[in-house]
Amino acid sequence: MSQNLPLRGLTVLALEQAVAAPYCTSRLADAGARVIKIERPEGDFARGYDAAVDGLASYFVWLNRGKESLVADIKDPADARLLHAILARADVFVQNLAPGAAARAGFGSAELRARYPRLITVDISGYGAGNPYSDMKAYDLLVQAESGLAGITGHPAGPGRVGVSVCDVACGMDAHAAVLEALIARGISGQGCALEVSLFSAAADWMNVPLLYFEGTGQAPQRVGLAHPSICPYGAFPTADGSLVLISIQNEREWARFCAGVLGEPDLARAEGFASNNARVANRAAVDLRIGAELVRLSRDAAAARLKAAGTAYGFVNTLADLVTHPALIRTEVGTPAGSARIVAPPVLVDGQIRALGPVPAIDAHGARIRAEFAPGT
Repeated sequence: MSQNLPLRGLTVLALEQAVAAPYCTSRLADAGARVIKIERPEGDFARGYDAAVDGLASYFVWLNRGKESLVADIKDPADARLLHAILARADVFVQNLAPGAAARAGFGSAELRARYPRLITVDISGYGAGNPYSDMKAYDLLVQAESGLAGITGHPAGPGRVGVSVCDVACGMDAHAAVLEALIARGISGQGCALEVSLFSAAADWMNVPLLYFEGTGQAPQRVGLAHPSICPYGAFPTADGSLVLISIQNEREWARFCAGVLGEPDLARAEGFASNNARVANRAAVDLRIGAELVRLSRDAAAARLKAAGTAYGFVNTLADLVTHPALIRTEVGTPAGSARIVAPPVLVDGQIRALGPVPAIDAHGARIRAEFAPGT
């Protein structure tokens, strides 16, 4: 990996599993930090989520590149001493064990912060501390449900799950950003700090707009499937060859151009029930029927050409097979114990380049070397 990565020289000890904490530390590793991942003898249970990547789990391959694996038992006195030897030289400690588990083993944030003042500690939990939910198990879909996200997602027939582990990922993103801020602050003050973030708080932050809307109007956004509850037209329509094209009209100028250039009905933009967004929302069924009757006559390519010519924002509801060949998709290689895997590249380009990613470790691949490096007297 490049010698000039911004976090090169920093050490992160990660007592982590599943998704949220590994997301955070994978981004630190991408930027050059040395991430030592503590695993059970059988490994992080995310290693067993599936076997889709040449026998390895897709989540694990995605979120554990560039890390070192060390099998250790935090309840074993010798292993605990080893981890404290690492922490004495570490910059960041991240853990997302069950509530209270790290503290019971002597790795609580308060104790570590007192012992290692420059250390930044990160506690990732399901629901945060000091509330009736604090001791509850929390997995992504449970938090989607508890946060109200599932309640506003899906079809009018019922709530739906966001198709990826969005609460885990949001939490990991927040933790990563907070660690970077804490590193900057430590560079000024010389002191670390204790960070706490939960899956629920991350999801609730993303729920600000529907929550504020509900408190201001008394009405919750309705589940409308592939549509927008307060903008019309903004939804998906079938084409003649079975594709779904999603269109979005954001203002009256765009609506007038759409009526003239796509529907071939310039006068419709001023007709009763069609002349303003509020009118169209109230008249959504008729608006959608009018648009659908025209778009279903067109092939995917013909619809795209007409929408582009009219300056209408549009996209297609793609399958995963479509994603594989999408012209905007950027892939990169990552090494794994089973060989090279092609993953989606990190979204940020640095000076126009994709950063090289470190390999995904086998269980305890670095254990012997780490134990020798941090043995007493070294």
